[in-house]
Amino acid sequence: MSVTPNVVRSTELGAPASPPPPPFTVTEEAPGIVPGARIPLGIGIACLILIALGLRPAIVSIGPILPDMINDFALSHTQASLLTAIPTLLMGLLALPTPWLSRRFGRDRAIIAALFLLAVATAGRAVSESTTVLFIATAAVGVGIAIAGALAPGFVKESFPSRVAMLMGIYAMALSLGSTFAASATGILTDLFGSWRVPAGAWAIPAILGVIAWLHVERRGKRSPRLNTKISSAKLPVRNRTAWFVAAFFALNNVMFYSYISWIAPVYVDLGHSASSAGVILACFTLAFMAANPLFGAISRNEDRRIYLGLGAAISLTGAIWIAVAPDVFPLVAISLAAFGTGGAFTLSMTLPLDNAKTDGEATSWNAFVMTVSYLVGATGPVLVGFLRDLTGSFDMPMWVLVAVSAAMFATTPLLQPYHHRQTVK
Repeated sequence: MSVTPNVVRSTELGAPASPPPPPFTVTEEAPGIVPGARIPLGIGIACLILIALGLRPAIVSIGPILPDMINDFALSHTQASLLTAIPTLLMGLLALPTPWLSRRFGRDRAIIAALFLLAVATAGRAVSESTTVLFIATAAVGVGIAIAGALAPGFVKESFPSRVAMLMGIYAMALSLGSTFAASATGILTDLFGSWRVPAGAWAIPAILGVIAWLHVERRGKRSPRLNTKISSAKLPVRNRTAWFVAAFFALNNVMFYSYISWIAPVYVDLGHSASSAGVILACFTLAFMAANPLFGAISRNEDRRIYLGLGAAISLTGAIWIAVAPDVFPLVAISLAAFGTGGAFTLSMTLPLDNAKTDGEATSWNAFVMTVSYLVGATGPVLVGFLRDLTGSFDMPMWVLVAVSAAMFATTPLLQPYHHRQTVK
């Protein structure tokens, strides 16, 4: 089988355009790879899982140990929120230059370097003795996560174009699995060692495993013969209103996710739970989030995913209202509902840029645009929750703000039909 691209492939910035070639058709082989030479599906899935496992623990592990870090560094809740907000902010800021890094140094090399930086920064944060070093290491964590996370979907679109939804569901599930393990184990390790530093540093290990996995992908890429063509750089879809709708939905989803993983454990510590008990509640959130990832990826088989996006948003809204009204009434059920809906919407949110793209170049550009907008907005969630906690002295108001965010996410779902579907209808 083969691929007939619809754009000129070029790694050179500003390369002159040429007349449009024949219409794009997707078949089994990835663009630019000789049939039979691309990475096997099983190996691709394994490497994708290993990289994903290391991309969230450095953020999620902060929740259970945040009260101890606040005490050790004398932080306000607003300052403490930056430990999650800074990585999220950088995931947005670096989404645009990341495609250039891929073209300049190679996607696989950029991913390897990013994962290595993530491992070093995670370990460095655990041994920091000053707030300055703490926040510098946190920023480096964000850089590593941002670059590796922005490039992984392009690998999926290039190598397995006919299995995008399935593989993005697996990728999202692995992200959640890493989050779940970090959430559940961090509090236990903190109680075991009597310090937050050991569990904080332990999450460098999954990033190292990701480096090892992607070294294999990079070596295989060197051995694979490629067609005598070049990879193109597509324009950012800044004038495409569907791209803005997708970015808005993903942004609201990120506000929910990062606010909950940052503050749900402190919320329950404030309600009288122990650190380990609050960690279990956080782990329940990440577990339910993870369970939704492959399910929504499997049942949503059409590019127009609005029904399932609406379902996820509605479930998330139900859980958010429950947490705001009665957080201590069956908290595991309430947090599971919020997480399951948010997780299902998250999986499909990651797929939306790919649904609107026809080539790996377009996929990278759409993904970069959506990630820039959504993570910049998403970074405000933890900060807003921390600020309102300082302002009001409780988490009541912040939880109602998250209800409003979830309601807005639900209201956005009718606008998410892929733009080329609307063009077909017209």
